[in-house]
Amino acid sequence: MYNVTSKLTNGIEIPMLGLGTWLLDDQQAEQAVREAVAIGYRHIDTAQAYGNERGVGEGIRSGGAAREELFITTKVAAELKTYNEVTKSIDESLAKLGLDYIDLLIIHSPQPWKEFREEKRYFEENKEAWRALESAYKAGKVKAIGVSNFLQDDLENILAGCEIKPMVNQILAHVSNTPAELIEFCQKNDILVEAYSPIAHGAVLDHAEVKVMAEKYGVSVAQLCLRYGIQLGLAVIPKTANPDHMRNNAELDFVISDADMETLKQAEPIRDYGEHSFFPVFGGKL
Repeated sequence: MYNVTSKLTNGIEIPMLGLGTWLLDDQQAEQAVREAVAIGYRHIDTAQAYGNERGVGEGIRSGGAAREELFITTKVAAELKTYNEVTKSIDESLAKLGLDYIDLLIIHSPQPWKEFREEKRYFEENKEAWRALESAYKAGKVKAIGVSNFLQDDLENILAGCEIKPMVNQILAHVSNTPAELIEFCQKNDILVEAYSPIAHGAVLDHAEVKVMAEKYGVSVAQLCLRYGIQLGLAVIPKTANPDHMRNNAELDFVISDADMETLKQAEPIRDYGEHSFFPVFGGKL
């Protein structure tokens, strides 16, 4: 089980391999979390928008690991952009999860999903949302705070006026889609980058060039992709409800050579995410 951790700027340790729970309902999430914890996962990622915080909480309670061993992330819904709305939602998340505190709380998107990457940037609104996260942090409701899907200017907007700097930016990053400049900006500002969909939501599994590379190392395409993210200094959060995949994803004790890392950075970009293409983060629109 790969259980390497990294320290956030406030000294909190975050496991660099986590379990994503997107598209799982409460029942599926409960079972997936329970299985993952039994296998050895200690980092679980959910969101208000996933509608499964209750199930994740049940999985945590029935998983057999002590609360302090676990690192639980949830995300403030992208549509909530006022101090009061965000504050209320944090209390609701704590209640649904059944937890006294959340390890990492992040703003899910700089814009509501229906306006994702459109002209209106919500700079002032995001400052308000961030202020609510800072308040929750100071109150001990959350141990670390960050953002998701934020571009460099979105981050600069927060950094220019915040009391507490974002500790994490969770973004789409995988072999064939690695936003190097954004990652470099985050790392220069001591913001840990987390990669969601690090296996491209499955779309990379048939990528001919990547398959050949995985065969060279005697690993699965998924393992190669996760190791690639980790070697870039990213935390990786593959989503699966399949215990066999969870085990496979956690076997990452190999090293990709520098030359092969460069090859993977230049891999032919994925243009079609299949059935998931309509989600805004994959270039489509709701």
